[in-house]
Amino acid sequence: MDSGLPYSTAAEISAAVLRHTRHGTGASWREACNADLYTALARAIRDAAQDMVLQAEERAAAAGAKRVYYLSIEHLVGRSLASTLRNMGLFETVRSFLAEQGRDLTAVLEEEIDAALGNGGLGRLAACYQESMATLGLPGYSYGINYEFGMFRQEIRHGAQAERPDVWRQFGSPWLLERPSILQRIPVFGKLAYRTRADGKLLPEWVDFRHILGVPSDLPVVGYGARSASWLRLYAARSEQEFDLEAFNQGDYVRSIGGSLNDTNISRVLYPDDAKPQGRELRLLQEYFFCACAVRDILRIHDATGEPIEALPDRVAIQLNDTHPVLAIVELMRVLLDERQLDWTPAWEIVCRVFAYTNHTLLPEALEKWTAGLLDFMVPRHLSIIYEINRRYVQSIAQERPGDAGLLERTAIITGSGPGSVVHMARLAAHAAFRVNGVADLHTRLLQRLVMPDVAAMEPTKFTNVTNGITQRRWLLHANPGLAGLVTEAIGDGWVTDLEQMRGLEPLAEDAGFRDRFRQVRSENKQRMADAIERLCCVRVDPESMFDAQVKRMHEYKRQLLNLLRVASDYADILDGVEPHGPPRVCIFAGKAAASYFAAKEIIRLIVAVSRVINADPRAQGRLKLVFIPDYRVTLAERIIPSADLSIQISAAGSEASGTGNMKFALNGAMTIGTLDGANIEIRDAVGEENFYLFGLTAEQMTGMTVPGFYDPAEAAARDPRIQRVLAMLESGFLTPWDPDLGRWVRGYLLAHGERYGHLADMGSYLDAQADAASDYRDQPSWDRRSILNMARVGYFSSDRAVSEYAERIWRVQPV
Repeated sequence: MDSGLPYSTAAEISAAVLRHTRHGTGASWREACNADLYTALARAIRDAAQDMVLQAEERAAAAGAKRVYYLSIEHLVGRSLASTLRNMGLFETVRSFLAEQGRDLTAVLEEEIDAALGNGGLGRLAACYQESMATLGLPGYSYGINYEFGMFRQEIRHGAQAERPDVWRQFGSPWLLERPSILQRIPVFGKLAYRTRADGKLLPEWVDFRHILGVPSDLPVVGYGARSASWLRLYAARSEQEFDLEAFNQGDYVRSIGGSLNDTNISRVLYPDDAKPQGRELRLLQEYFFCACAVRDILRIHDATGEPIEALPDRVAIQLNDTHPVLAIVELMRVLLDERQLDWTPAWEIVCRVFAYTNHTLLPEALEKWTAGLLDFMVPRHLSIIYEINRRYVQSIAQERPGDAGLLERTAIITGSGPGSVVHMARLAAHAAFRVNGVADLHTRLLQRLVMPDVAAMEPTKFTNVTNGITQRRWLLHANPGLAGLVTEAIGDGWVTDLEQMRGLEPLAEDAGFRDRFRQVRSENKQRMADAIERLCCVRVDPESMFDAQVKRMHEYKRQLLNLLRVASDYADILDGVEPHGPPRVCIFAGKAAASYFAAKEIIRLIVAVSRVINADPRAQGRLKLVFIPDYRVTLAERIIPSADLSIQISAAGSEASGTGNMKFALNGAMTIGTLDGANIEIRDAVGEENFYLFGLTAEQMTGMTVPGFYDPAEAAARDPRIQRVLAMLESGFLTPWDPDLGRWVRGYLLAHGERYGHLADMGSYLDAQADAASDYRDQPSWDRRSILNMARVGYFSSDRAVSEYAERIWRVQPV
């Protein structure tokens, strides 16, 4: 397919940038600062990307193509300009044009702020998948929320996480095109009434609701080679009545804007704190708003084709990325019943042929549930539909499995009675979706065996696995241009769209010259990372050290605490005069803890406290450094991942659905130390067990952690003097001299019988595996050889492969 790029010459793009500089920023070229140039360049590139989206839409319409719509509460796109320039093939053209004008592209790119549209792997996966969908030419959009402040900007204040608003679009974003002409009016609150049809049947009617406006802004996502592009459509909430002039004239200045403030809160932040009732209300309202906007827009697009609503399943597939968008199922049902006047059976048949559901967690507390009382307050009509879905399901089970009350308790969409009854969103998704998928082989098996065993037994063909993937364009071509250039020079650039071609590197792992050049690229990346650490953490590290990194969302099951215990053990070895296993270490942590997640925030406090002790101790100089880098985001990941020698993937087995950070590190040549969890298993199979540092209990062994008498943390500690030594350091306050109670709290947490993530059970084997890795690192040629083999063998973990599997096996969507 030929490129759809509107700019065919350097002169055309330079003219566009000059035009946007003058007319978009009000500055002459001579007066324009780097921020002006970034805005002008981004707008010029957005113009081209918009043309590409419209061309792709025209091709899809002409082909009568089926479309896929990807619904995700998060879209962690990071910065857009540099990656879009690379996908368009304009990066060097723009660099040269700016250089001719005495300007530096790198400095201009640094003006972009990461889009605060996500937090963790869920959002980054959505971003990778949309980029792959555009690269593969699959027609469709992604939908999300246009957060004003994202989750939060993380700072470390007085040794603890502090949350600040992430003001990423205070002055607007040149990437977002607001589309008020296709806004949606979303009903909310109100009550149910009943009217009688001509045949005497009572019909529910939603009355006394009010509307919230959903205003879309489109962000274009360009596929590699500029052959296709698609929209990321993001909705912001606004009030129908932005300003009450009567209240203002009467002197009630607060009430005059009160409705506007309340409604816009819906799209202000990602994941409102749900520890309080108000936070849960806002989170539910946010999810419903997002789902309702997406469903109505999808139907608007379908109606424009002129085809009847009954043809929707043949023209549309909607993928639900976890449980946050599950209310879209109920919203579509409501529209079909109340607005399109379909009877229940044909409406339900349409719904069950349109939706597919991706499960991303095995943790029971992470499977969303809402009380009937809250749903009745927010969306009473939707609750009535959920009751009817549940009634019909219960009736079918009673007929097929009479007397099996246990089955109903385990699978019913609603459990309990009255306003406190619970609506299980994952069960609703599994009931309505035509396909349910896990995101790694182990995760899918555990999903069927532990989370939804009855559903899997009744409908085994409904379940499938699609192992997650990452886009190599972002995580190698863009994030690590030095290594990408080396790979392209060695095997050509086919890997950019076919990651399996990285296999061509395998013979080069034995080439000393290639290994030296690989080592040189890694050294340059580590120097850049060392400079960043000094700038961000005021800690000077030696780039010749071994860099290990654990960078991800903070959660107990991800076991950042276990990794910190290992660092403390290494520090204790230094204090005891133990001969080092390997070279000097730089241990890198980064990640955000949810604002109300006490344990995760305490772990951050502990990491920061221990880092201050180690980094200030002259005995540790030249041996060990520990840093916690604040405000982890995509741009920071793009700096850390290319510099890492060792990737820390140590979640408790059976708790991580897949993980994608493990794939990004491996693609950039880092060796992995990890458990048999998530996609670690498949990565180990791909790269070879000799190139993976395995430790820890299996998922089957971990299931007994909370069974009384199965696991006693104190016994695990008693068996290993290394563990006892670290626990003593915590108890004495040696590691936390400014707050001794923090160390004692952590020690108590680790020794508690309810500690279900096996920190101490796995600590001994983790220390052994880390010692093996440190020792192996001393043999640099061997380490580099194995690192290159890691890169060469992870072609399977491309998001192109994953999206192609979705398209072929689930969505039944063809490239256009």
